[in-house]
Amino acid sequence: MAQQKMLKFVDVEREMPEKRPPDLRKQDFDEIYGEYAREKAAEQAGRCSQCGVPYCQTHCPLHNNIPDWLRLTAEGRLQEAYELSQATNTFPEICGRICPQDRLCEGNCVIEQSGHGTVTIGSVEKYITDTAWEQGWVKPIQPHQERPESVGIIGAGPGGLAAADVLRRKGFQVVVYDRYDRAGGLMTYGIPGFKLEKDVVMKRIDQLEQGGVEFVLNCNVGDDISFEDIRSKHNAVLIATGVYKSRDLQAPGVGAQGIVRAIDFLTASNRKSFGDDVPEFDSGELNAEGKRVVVIGGGDTAMDCVRTSVRQGAKSVKCLYRRDKTNMPGSQREVNNAEEEGVEFVWLSAPKGFTGDTVDGVMVQKMRLGSPDATGRQAPEIIEGSDYVEEADLVIKALGFEPEELPALWNVPELEVTRWGTIKADFQTHATNLPGVYAVGDIVRGASLVVWAIRDGREAADAIMNYINGTRSIAAE
Repeated sequence: MAQQKMLKFVDVEREMPEKRPPDLRKQDFDEIYGEYAREKAAEQAGRCSQCGVPYCQTHCPLHNNIPDWLRLTAEGRLQEAYELSQATNTFPEICGRICPQDRLCEGNCVIEQSGHGTVTIGSVEKYITDTAWEQGWVKPIQPHQERPESVGIIGAGPGGLAAADVLRRKGFQVVVYDRYDRAGGLMTYGIPGFKLEKDVVMKRIDQLEQGGVEFVLNCNVGDDISFEDIRSKHNAVLIATGVYKSRDLQAPGVGAQGIVRAIDFLTASNRKSFGDDVPEFDSGELNAEGKRVVVIGGGDTAMDCVRTSVRQGAKSVKCLYRRDKTNMPGSQREVNNAEEEGVEFVWLSAPKGFTGDTVDGVMVQKMRLGSPDATGRQAPEIIEGSDYVEEADLVIKALGFEPEELPALWNVPELEVTRWGTIKADFQTHATNLPGVYAVGDIVRGASLVVWAIRDGREAADAIMNYINGTRSIAAE
């Protein structure tokens, strides 16, 4: 009987939740996709072919049991579907919104390869978890037994919070230290509300707090508390700081007023959405209203900047990227959304310099794609004599992020890092060279996806439990 509800991909076409028209969604920071109705979610989940080797699951960093919770959704068993998705994913409602499904689960769907259009996995995941919140199925953590051992986690982003969730469920005392006044990391201050509404993140943080996770906010390790103090307070420490140091440009005029970092621009916008006082936004320094905006970069952060600029009322928004659309690292879905909203992409273009003490233009050099580089992608080459000036009142540098020099900042020169500045950690246990110290997420991988940080955090939590149990048994001997 259950099987009759599945295998509908031949008869039922792929259908995403309704997307708000560009003219409407440009006026606010609300999410652009609507919700599935119960019947529509079941119908779309029923398109799953229930294949014997589910590539969607294989290509999900968390190896979520996707075919199983799609089947449960198709059968109307939503609470079971939620519990199954929650078993492998600490934040399914967040991944359902911001994961690049087109590159991961949906991009590897068997029926997509056969020409029938992928199952809308992310939208169904979002639907079942939002339903779980509405129905009260999401409960505060209640450990079966409290344990005296404690773990200190530095960084309240997705990696740190995922580890906190797993450790707290096992009864460990968990303290999360973070430099910002709200937990969530880039989920709170880096990702705009039109992709991830902030109440979604805040609900999860409240759930962790209600479950006994302690947050120490506005806390800069190295200034307000030393790394060694944190180590001395806890049985184990997890470093999950992310990477916040912006890559910079070396070009004439780069220090001009009106050239800003993407992280500063996005943080100011998100703080305004919380109702915070943001002088840099109010003064116009980090506000695109009425300005000709040029964003430099081609990743998801650049997409966040161009789409935020549109919503702030920019006069025009252009994105310079040195390769073409096919070779862009950001999500193609995000590029399409930006184009719908009026963003102009200037492909095969790179900045050569900037004009004006207060920036009034970007000197652009045109590029072409040459031979593949070390990564296998075609390397951009300058087309001599093709330079021109792109007028601009606000230039946003979205060139990616690099790790801060944690051994120096935290006065722990013995902490091993790679030649890129990321922390050296075991690929499976996430242990560093320091006993009882672990590291996860972008500070190990370099700038990456939220879903990979969640996976790292969950794996590290298991390794930390094994470490603490091992040290306890040794002490008992």
